[in-house]
Order: sequence, then structure tokens, then C-alpha cells
Amino acid sequence: MTQQPTTTLGTAEILEIMKLLPHRYPFLLVDRIIDIDGDNSAIGIKNVTANEPHFTGHFPENPIMPGVLLIEGMAQTAGAICTRQRGQGGNLVYFMTIDNARFRKPVVPGDRVEFHVFKQKQRGNIWKFHCDAKVDGVLVAEADIGAMIIRKEEE
Repeated sequence: MTQQPTTTLGTAEILEIMKLLPHRYPFLLVDRIIDIDGDNSAIGIKNVTANEPHFTGHFPENPIMPGVLLIEGMAQTAGAICTRQRGQGGNLVYFMTIDNARFRKPVVPGDRVEFHVFKQKQRGNIWKFHCDAKVDGVLVAEADIGAMIIRKEEE
């Protein structure tokens, strides 16, 4: 009997994410990343709370997470797995493109958003991902994003 190769999916807790990305409060939008498969795919987790600063003005009587922050959470998840694959030291990720963005349902305090990112292609230091944001398995937003990684010294 032959043994099938197994794939070990990785995780990144908040301290590792902070090493991978330059973002900090209030703009770090990923609390944890699970099911990391190299730079091919991963799921970023964002726990949405009423204490987040954007809810002060968006909207005071009906708090809804801004769609642009959902896109940014997708991009941060994709960027983190790219820099993780390349090695943590000395890399910056630049957001390049957003295509086919769609917002399906509002995200509100108490929701747990999952950013599902899937690599579509990669050439050199440029990646393209398809991303889905889901709450309780329901699609709330989606987009195709592009990113470029450069060494800090090249900046």
C-alpha cells in the first residue's frame, strides 16, 4: 500500500502577521490567517467589533463595515502569505489593482469575516488573487486583486 502525500496547511497568529505586514491599529484588518497553503491560498479572519473607529461615522445609527475595508482585509491576507512565502525580512507589499469588486451583504459588529484568497497567477514579484469575503459561509464581498512585492531597499 502506498502512502499518499499529505499537505500541511499553516496558520499565522497576530504576532506573525505583524511581522509580515507593516499595518498597525487601526488599519491592521486581519486577526489570524488559517489554512495557509504556501502563497496559493489562505483564509484570513477578521473579528468585527463595535469598538472599531470607522463605526463612529459609518454609520452612527446603523454601523456597517466600509466595503473598502473588506477589500483591504482581502489584500492584507494575500500580502501576508506572499511575504511569508518570500521570507519575512525586508519585503513590502504594494496593492496594485482591484477588479470585479462586488459587495453583496453588509458586515456589522459581531460578524466574523473570512477572507478566502486564491492565487490566480504569479510572475516574478507580481501576484494576482481572487478573493471572497464570507460571513457564516455567506458571500458578502468579492474582488480580484493584484499586488507587487519589493525589498525595502528598492523603495
